[in-house]
Amino acid sequence: MANKAQGDTQDLVFEIGQSVVYPAHGVGNITAIEKQTVAGMSLEVYVVSFDQDKMILRVPTNRAEASGMRSLAGSKLVDDALKTLGGKARIKRTMWSRRAQEYEAKINSGDLISIAEVVRDLHRGEDQPEQSYSERQLYESALDRMARELAAVENTDHDAAMERLAKSLAKKKAA
Repeated sequence: MANKAQGDTQDLVFEIGQSVVYPAHGVGNITAIEKQTVAGMSLEVYVVSFDQDKMILRVPTNRAEASGMRSLAGSKLVDDALKTLGGKARIKRTMWSRRAQEYEAKINSGDLISIAEVVRDLHRGEDQPEQSYSERQLYESALDRMARELAAVENTDHDAAMERLAKSLAKKKAA
């Protein structure tokens, strides 16, 4: 693979062309591995492109795992996340602002199960009352993040992933 600037050899964890999950931004694609000089220090960075946000992120290779960047979830984790969607919503009886912060933290954790919990807890059926604007924003953010990873794992498009998530959420209503 590549050598570190300090001279010791360390295998890179991710490769060019690999899809990865960055906690705060979701699914991205590694487009390059570059050497850059920042403040007089030579750094090797992963160049991660997030097409949905039209954004490019540079993550130092030696800090990638510490930053939470990870490979796509495996099929078992995806199945567990889909089962989580079918579970009973666990809504704490705390103020909305506190719950919203917790939901935001779960979404930005990058953990697929945590994101599924947010989707499950904030999902409303047709027979339930309307969501507030902030509740709907969090729900849609979590649903979109989950759909993007599901689409990348299963090599399908975003719409097919959304359909699969909708089916899992419909099972929740039937239960």
